Amino acid sequence: MRISRRAFLSGITATTAMPALAAPPLVSLRPPPRPLDFQKHTLRPAADLVIEAALGGKTAFALADARTGEMLEVMNPVLALPPASVTKAVTAVYALDALGPAHRFATRVIATGPIRDGRVDGDLVLVGGGDPTLDTDALGDMARDLRAAGVTGVKGKFIVDASALPVIREIDTLQPDHVGYNPAVSALNLNYNRVYFEWRPGTEGYTVRMDARAERFNPEVAIARMRVVDRDLPVYTYADQGGADNWTVAQSALGNGGSRWLPVRKPDLYAADVFRTLARAQGVALPPAVVAEAPTAGTTLVTRESEPLQEILRGMLRWSTNLTAEVVGLAATAARGGDGATLVGSGAEMAAWMKAGLGARRPVFVDHSGLGDRSRISPGDMVRALVAVGPDGPLLPILKDFPLRDDDGAPLPGGAVQVHAKTGTLNFVSALAGFMTARDGRELAFAIFSADMPRRDALAPEERERPVGARSWASRARNMQRALIERWAEAHVA
Repeated sequence: MRISRRAFLSGITATTAMPALAAPPLVSLRPPPRPLDFQKHTLRPAADLVIEAALGGKTAFALADARTGEMLEVMNPVLALPPASVTKAVTAVYALDALGPAHRFATRVIATGPIRDGRVDGDLVLVGGGDPTLDTDALGDMARDLRAAGVTGVKGKFIVDASALPVIREIDTLQPDHVGYNPAVSALNLNYNRVYFEWRPGTEGYTVRMDARAERFNPEVAIARMRVVDRDLPVYTYADQGGADNWTVAQSALGNGGSRWLPVRKPDLYAADVFRTLARAQGVALPPAVVAEAPTAGTTLVTRESEPLQEILRGMLRWSTNLTAEVVGLAATAARGGDGATLVGSGAEMAAWMKAGLGARRPVFVDHSGLGDRSRISPGDMVRALVAVGPDGPLLPILKDFPLRDDDGAPLPGGAVQVHAKTGTLNFVSALAGFMTARDGRELAFAIFSADMPRRDALAPEERERPVGARSWASRARNMQRALIERWAEAHVA
C-alpha cells in the first residue's frame, strides 16, 4: 500500500511507501508464510515511529477492535493527556444522548402586550434559544417577518433575553484576547460571536469598520469599537468600557489593509444591536436594548429554528467550531438537569456521563471544545468510549471522512482502508481519534495523543498565537499519526 504524505497532511491520513519485498528462497526448512503474514513482519515497530517523530514530551495511543473491544496495540494507554479538539467527538455524543438528533434551537421575538396601530403595547423581546449557527442573514429575515406581522414600533422596552444558558465571557482565559476562536458563549450567539474588523489606508491614516458581516447583510455595529494607535506592540488590546467591547490596534501592524474576525464579549447585546439596525431598515423602530433580568414570557411573533442537531454537529466536527461545542455541551447539561453554570462545571458533568455510560475511567473536561489545556483523557479511555458508541452508532456518520489517496492524489482502489476521525491541535499538543478499517475491512477504534506540556507552558502570552516551532512540531505529529495508521491497516487484519 502506498499513500502520499501530501494527501495525509491535507486530510491527516495517508501513508508512506512500504519497502519492496525480496523474492522468497527456493527451498525452505519450514512452510513459507502467507504473503499477508510476511508483510506484517516487515512493518516497522510503533515505538520506532514515535521516536522518529522527535516530538519531546509524551505520546500515547491505543488501538482496539471496534466490535469486540479487544485491545490490539497500545503505548502508555492509561497516560492522560490533553485531547484538544478530539473533545468535540465526546461532546457530540453527549449532546445527541441528551437532546436527540432532531433537536432544533429556536430564536424568537416575543411581545408582552398586544399590537395596536403597529406598536407593541408592552415590551418586545429578542429571546435566544442557544442556536450556535445564528447569523446576520437569519436576523435580517426575522426583522422582515416582524414587520410582516404588523409591528412598526414598541411602547415599552426592547429587551434581549439570553437567560436560557449562562453568559460566559470567553472559553479559555489563557488565550490571547483577539483570537476569534475564543469568543463569549451564551444563549444568543451571532456569527459565532465574532465581529468583522476591516481596515483600509486613507489620506489621513486608516479607516476602520466593525460590522456583523454575512452573505446578504453587513450592518455596522456600535457594541464593538476599534481605535488605531501609533505603537508597535502589542498588536491588539481589549477593554470592557462604556458598555462596549473597546479595541485598539497597532498602526504598524496594519500594512496595506486587510480584515479579520475578532471575538465578541457581550454576545446578547451584540445580537440586539444588530437586530435593532436590521429592524430599522424594515421600518421597525426600537429603542436601545436592555438585558433581561429574568426569563420573559409573552406572545411569540417570530421564530427562527436551526437545522437539526445532527447536522449542526456534523458541521462542528468538520470545521472544529469551538463556540458550537460549548453551546451544545451546555445545552445538553441543562437538559440533563446538571450543573451548567460554568464551562468547568458542565465539563465535569460530561466527564461523569462518559464514565457512567461509555466505560471511561478518569476523564477530566474543563470545557466542551478542548480549547482549555487542563482537560485530560487517556487513549485507553477514549478508545473504550469509541467501542461503546460503536461503528454503527451515531458518531461515525458525522465524523469527517479522510479518503486515502496515492502519491498522484488518486483514491486508492476499492476503498478498503477508511478513516473517520476527529483531529485536535493546540500549540505543542496533537490528537487524533476515531474509527478506521484495516486492509481486509476489519473495523478498528483508535486514539493517538501527543503533548509537550513543558514547552507549551513556557510560552509567553504574546507567543501563544503563533509560537516558534509549533508548526513544524504539528507537522511531525501528523506524520507520525499517518505512519501509525498505515501500520495498523496492514498489521491488524482479522
